[in-house]
Amino acid sequence: MSVPDESPRSVLDNDFSFLRGWQKDAYEEYFRVTRRDFLLVATPGAGKTAYALTVATRLLATREIAAVTVVTPTEHLKYQWAQAAARFGIAIDPSYRNAQGRAGADFRGVAVTYAQVAAHPALHRQRTENRRTLVIFDEIHHAGDALSWGDAVREAFEPARRRLALTGTPFRSDANPIPFVTYVPEPDGAKRSASDYVYGYGPALADGVVRPVIFLAYSGEMHWRTRAGDEITATLGTPMTKDQIAQAWRTALDPSGEWITRVLEAADKRLTEVRRAMPDAGGLVIAGDHETARAYAALLRRVSGERPVVVLSDDPTASRKISSFAASEARWMVAVRMVSEGVDVPRLAVGVYATSVSTALFFAQAVGRFVRARRRGETASVFLPSVPVLLGFAAELEAERDHVLHAASRDPEAELAEAARRRDLPDGEFEGRSFEALRASATFDRVLFDGGEFGTATEAGSPEEEDFLGLPGLLEPEQVAVLLRKRQAAQLTARSAAARSAAAPVPAAASAASAAPAPAAAPVTAVSREGLAALRKELNGLVGAWSHRTGQPHAVIHAELRQACGGPAIPQASAEEIRARIAMIRQWAVSRR
Repeated sequence: MSVPDESPRSVLDNDFSFLRGWQKDAYEEYFRVTRRDFLLVATPGAGKTAYALTVATRLLATREIAAVTVVTPTEHLKYQWAQAAARFGIAIDPSYRNAQGRAGADFRGVAVTYAQVAAHPALHRQRTENRRTLVIFDEIHHAGDALSWGDAVREAFEPARRRLALTGTPFRSDANPIPFVTYVPEPDGAKRSASDYVYGYGPALADGVVRPVIFLAYSGEMHWRTRAGDEITATLGTPMTKDQIAQAWRTALDPSGEWITRVLEAADKRLTEVRRAMPDAGGLVIAGDHETARAYAALLRRVSGERPVVVLSDDPTASRKISSFAASEARWMVAVRMVSEGVDVPRLAVGVYATSVSTALFFAQAVGRFVRARRRGETASVFLPSVPVLLGFAAELEAERDHVLHAASRDPEAELAEAARRRDLPDGEFEGRSFEALRASATFDRVLFDGGEFGTATEAGSPEEEDFLGLPGLLEPEQVAVLLRKRQAAQLTARSAAARSAAAPVPAAASAASAAPAPAAAPVTAVSREGLAALRKELNGLVGAWSHRTGQPHAVIHAELRQACGGPAIPQASAEEIRARIAMIRQWAVSRR
């Protein structure tokens, strides 16, 4: 949320040198036509705060408005907005409480939370009616978090002179409409949100406004016991039922298991590498609840040698801890998932997604904590479990989404109540603790960047993993892609050479008992049992990676490879037939079939 120092006079003089290109365009679009409501969609880290305060400064100077109300999702963000507004000469009271009634005379406005508005909408309506007010909704999608919140926001701010809605993620995972957002009918009966100005991640990346994000996915063998007493073993990310995926995912995140320890070790190594170019770079672990947050902090202390900062949602000193961490050079912070959107620390460059929240909305918000660029060339690295839904979100990072309201087929109030219950509960409460995590190993699965996948499945701590953990911390997006391709090519070449060296050539011998000279026999290459096993393992690893990417079952992929290359099933296939299938599936990956 950092904004450049500038003065209100520069706005009045039409000096917008402190604004980025997209902010100038959006500013002109706002004032091109007089409108009461304006929805700005801009990727996290793009500079929505500076844009909104520039608009507010102009409206105050022209006396179109006399007061400003900022509505935020968290207490911490109220104070960040007040600090930013002070740079524009706008005094905002972040400590305003409903019990006060009127705001202090020294302030031009107040900052409140959505929950605060929902607690007393009539009070905020009266305040809005008494003065010509601009209402700035920070992350407006939060106004749809509950039916009561949406109704309260409408009641409180319907009389506002102007309403400016900001969001980096205008979509939601439910059918709850967002107040003051226009929805356009679709041919299938659904309604899609309409934005007045959009600045997505793709254009922001091209402009150098945000960092390129490198996702490092980790798989592994998960072992757990069901409530019925059955012990299950499965590889994270392979085709499973919905319940099994959730239980394998939760097993991976168990603080006592090997998986999370290995991932935290890898993330700390990555942070060390990034700090060679960004000395103050920090890391953030997003945990599912308070108990696991503390456990992860203890693991990180052993791994890094430093005590991490732990931020819990019910901690009254949370805002002070975040601000202190932002201004320091400490390595790690651990926060529960409920705080992720309020964490605004531009130096964050490495993240660990250690929560089982699986909505596109939350994933986008979490990744948004790491994309804020301070200078060109900075990169962000996010470690995550190899769960298909997360890999899909990572691959579609640049996708621009709108909020779509589908026709309700069930009781919408019941669905929204369930969504609210799930949002407020810690990870694992959804399953009712109906399983017991036993063991969890970790393997480095792959790297995802710019819609492509790189790397080959390998053990955590292997040289192949080190290749990717050691990527330089300062790289342009094009350089990231080139380096990833080079390192993957080198790894594939090394693996193929190892498989060939394991093969033992045995030339066919001519029969000594043959009286008549026979034609020379063509040499036959026999492959040792170890060599054939290595080839099968390589093919199965590639099939597993392709399954992650496409969602196809392993059996279907193997069948398609047999159809394309010929030959029997893999247990009966020769070494050459397996090599042909390996080459084919690599070709699919390169061509993004």
